Order: sequence, then structure tokens, then C-alpha cells
Amino acid sequence: MSPQPDVDTERRADFWNVSSSVSVSMKSTWRPSSLLLLLQLSCASLHGGSKPNFVLIMVDDLGIGDLGCYGNATLRTPNIDQLAREGVTLTHHIAAASLCTPSRAAFLTGRYPIRSGVVGHHRPGVFLFNAASGGLPSQEVTFANIAKQQGYETALIGKWHLGLNCESSDDHCHHPSIHGFNYFFGIPVTNLRDCQPGQGTVFQIHKYLPYRTLAIVLVSAASLHYMGVLSMRRGLVVSLLCLSALVTGLTAGFIMMMPYLNCVLMRDHRVVEQPFTSENLTQRMTHEAVDFMERNSGGPFLLFFSFIQVHTAMFASAAFRGTSRHGIYGDAVHEVDWSVGQIMQTLDRLELRETTLVYLTSDQGAHVEEISSTGEVNRGWNGIYKAGKSTNWEGGIRVPGILRWPGSIPSGRQVDEPTSNMDLFPTVVRLSGESVPEDREIDGHDLMDLLRGRVERSTHEFLFHYCNVYLNAVRWHPRNSSSVWKAFYFTPNFYPENETACFHTHACFCSSDYVTYHDPPLLFDLTRDPSETTPLTPDTEPAFHAVLAAMEEAADAHRRSVKPVESQMSVWNLIWKPWLQPCCSTLSQLCQCQQEEEDVGGATTEDHSS
Repeated sequence: MSPQPDVDTERRADFWNVSSSVSVSMKSTWRPSSLLLLLQLSCASLHGGSKPNFVLIMVDDLGIGDLGCYGNATLRTPNIDQLAREGVTLTHHIAAASLCTPSRAAFLTGRYPIRSGVVGHHRPGVFLFNAASGGLPSQEVTFANIAKQQGYETALIGKWHLGLNCESSDDHCHHPSIHGFNYFFGIPVTNLRDCQPGQGTVFQIHKYLPYRTLAIVLVSAASLHYMGVLSMRRGLVVSLLCLSALVTGLTAGFIMMMPYLNCVLMRDHRVVEQPFTSENLTQRMTHEAVDFMERNSGGPFLLFFSFIQVHTAMFASAAFRGTSRHGIYGDAVHEVDWSVGQIMQTLDRLELRETTLVYLTSDQGAHVEEISSTGEVNRGWNGIYKAGKSTNWEGGIRVPGILRWPGSIPSGRQVDEPTSNMDLFPTVVRLSGESVPEDREIDGHDLMDLLRGRVERSTHEFLFHYCNVYLNAVRWHPRNSSSVWKAFYFTPNFYPENETACFHTHACFCSSDYVTYHDPPLLFDLTRDPSETTPLTPDTEPAFHAVLAAMEEAADAHRRSVKPVESQMSVWNLIWKPWLQPCCSTLSQLCQCQQEEEDVGGATTEDHSS
């Protein structure tokens, strides 16, 4: 069921009211408790000689407005809300990209994805096939690589989406193990519509093949031939018809094969389910996470729990279906919250609460174009922020950011300064006992001083927003000002025009046919206009030209810092290659296998009914 307009209005009002009240209350209680905080931090330093554990949680396509702690009043997320109360909430937390693959590359490496080549000139801007040859290059250093070198047990559970093979179906040159993860249980690409029966396909090839034009040409040619105006050999007409039928058949067959080729579940280097079954998959992954923490409770460990939900194709376990007012999407959010609760309860049971830094975020904003093949609205909510996934409007890149480490960072604090998902790299690296690499540009900044209140301002003066390989926008937080300026060099063409989405293509694209360029750039002050509704002009902003000049100077300096690297998203690296296809049985069996029995705990819907 799609959210009703009155509910959406209620959510928007609640977002404004709750965010404002939380901000006021948190800031008002922060200053009087400074002495208490210093005592807490002093105590933390006494027992903080050992390295902390890390539990890094990333939800797929979760909107910032989907969580109660960010103002949502119609979805119940008690466990995530408690995490926020016990830690620090970042309200200006920015994903380094608005699509899954480049955002995750930036998160793991602390670098803009253009530096690692995980961008390209072509849509869709992400990997769509297990049998593509692109991926996160092995020379990139992730926080898992460094943590492993520092003696950490490391695990990735859930979605990877940064490549698998290079030259053969089992070379695993881009596998998580190459990038520092000792243990992997999850999917190497992403959850697609094709992986859920009845959800249709993400491969809308028919939209791009000129069937209509070809049909018009053939009918016109046949008519002219029989009228005697045009002489054509009958064999040529038959050949063209056969070619069209062959292309159509191959396309249809390829799409029908996608669940068997692309929907793969792996344990370490072994395919254990092909195609995987979504039912209870979140519960299974939660069980894996709990088991990993139990095995390594002696520490230190780093767990990256990368949810498959709430990305299309939508699914929720039976215990959560029908528990929300927002259809299957809301049910999936409830299941995610349950899973977070299980992980937090495990840390408490193992007495690891005070020795574990927990971080929760989303890889980008909610996918607002997500409507099922039956017309059901499955999209999330980005609060007051404009547009969503695949755009650099705030709705596409402003994401939740929650960090908890009792005794080491304060509880119930809100930080409104600009931060980035790239900041986790230097934060984790330094807390693990290592220095940040100096042989490469690192774009993230250590968050600990900001989280602890030792500094008031973020060290991010500029942030750069890419759409694929193109520099799309620049954000500037001047050191002597509270303003946060944002300038767009181009913006996507929405369809329909009265929407803030690209429903005609299911996502917004960056190529010239799908954008409008701006000279001078569109300029916003996000402190006054967080919803990006009204671009500034020289008449409405006296500093208009000076602000744009400073941002362009910074953009030029940034461009000079980007060294050319091989594109991992060239056409060659993106396309499906049969010799790279993982297959856990035989092609005659469509690679099908079911090598593991499902083993899940009993999830309950307590505290998630609406």
C-alpha cells in the first residue's frame, strides 16, 4: 500500500518538529554537562588502552526520513532510535556518491570514488552483473585491510557490490577477502528485481531497443514493395524479420536467465545458493553476525554488516509482513530495526558495549522512483530533502549517521556540522592503532574530536559531489561562517516535470541528454534553504559572485589532485562475460544449487506494530 498524502504531510511536519526539538534539547543539555563528559572521557582513557571493536552497519537505500530519531512518526524503529539516544547523531552526514557502488568504494577507502576509478562515463553507474570484470582495484587500501594488519578479525556480512572476478570465474580478484575481510557471507553484487519472483526485471532493455522504429520501417517497406513503389527481395524482408525475432528472443532469454546468473549467495569463496531465496535472508545474515561476534568476543574484531534491505526487490520475513503503514517497504525497515536490535543485544550479552564503536548509516538516499511491477509504491522517504538516490540533491546524499561508544563519546548529542561517510576510514584506522596512509589522497577526516566535543567545527571546508565521472556540485562551509553553500553545475531533468524524480528512466542519469547545465551554477545556502527550493541570485545574495568564485577555485584545485586511473566502469568492465560467471552446478542445470539449509532464529514483531 502506498503512503497516503495526509500521512506524508504528517511525516514532513513531524520531521521538522522533532528535528528542531531534538536539536534544542540536545544543545541545551550539552554545555552544562561538560564536566561530566570530561570525567567520562578520562575514565575511558584509563581503560581505553585496548583497541575497540567496530560494528559498522550500512542499510541499502534507506532514507534519512525513515527513522524515528530523524523525525519519522509513522515507522517504528525503536532499536535504531535507542542507538541514537546512546550516541551521537549526525544531521549533516553526506554519502560520497548517490549510487551504491561508488558510495561503498568511498566508504571503505576514505577516498572519492573517482580516485579509485569506480566511476564511468556510462549509465547505470553501478555493477549489474556478477560476471562483469570491473571492481574495487586491489591497490586500494580499505579500513579492513589496515584493521586486519593490526590484528583484527574482520568480516563482511551482506552486500558487497564492488566486483568479483577479472579473468576467470574463480579468480576472485575483487572478492572481499582481497580487501581485508577474513570472512564473507553475502551477495557479491546487489539485490535486483529479478531476484524476487513476481517483481519484474531491472533490465528494461525494451526501453532502449528501437522496436517501434524497426516495426515502422518494416511495415512501410513492405507496403511500398506491394504498391510497386519500392522493389525489395522477399528474402531480405524475411531475413530482417528473422533478425528481429532472434534479437527479441535472445533478449527475453537473457532476462529470464538473470535470477540464475545474478542472484548468488556466497560463503567466503564458495557459492552456497544460486539463485538465493530472499525469504528469511535478513534473519540468516543477522544470525551470521551474532555468530561472528560470539566467536571473536575476545577481540578485537571489525564487523561490516551491509544490509540487502531496503533495496529493491522488496522483501520482508513473514514475522514482519503487514506490520507497517507503508507496505512492504515499511515492513522491511521494521525488520532492519529488529536486526540492529539483535546485534546490540549481543554486544550487551557479551559485555562488549563499552569496548565497541557502533556506526549506522545508509549508502545513499531513498530510491524515490521505486514502484513495483504491479504499481505498488515501494519508495522510502528523504524527509525535507529534495529528490533521492542517483541525484546530488540533498535527498540523494544526505544520510543517517549514528555513532555509539559508551564512555568514549557522549550520549544524546547532535552534530550539525558537515561530515562524510568517507570519514569512517581515518577514524577506524587511527582507533585501530595505525596512521592514515600518506602515499595517497585521503578525503575523509577523523571524526573523534568532533564526536567528543573537543572541536566545534568540521574539518570539511569543501565537499565535492560527482555524478559518475562528472563533477556535479560543490559544498562549501567557510571557516568564518555558519553558512553551507552548495553550487550545482548541472541538474537532472525530472519527469514528470512537477515531480522531483526521473520516473521515465527509473533513476536519474548524468549524460547530456538527461541534464540541464547551469552557467552561472545554481547556488543555495543550505542553512537557510535545506530543501533546495529557491536558487540564489545576485539580487538575493550580495556575495553571490564571490561565493561562486571561491567554490570554483576549490573545484579547480580538487580536479588537479585527481590522478588518472583505469576506469572500472568502462563498457568492457560493465558488460556480462560468460567466462566470468560463477556457477555452483552446471549450465545445463542453470547453475542452480542449494548447498545450505536455512538456520534462523525466531524473529518477533514486538515493538514494530503500527
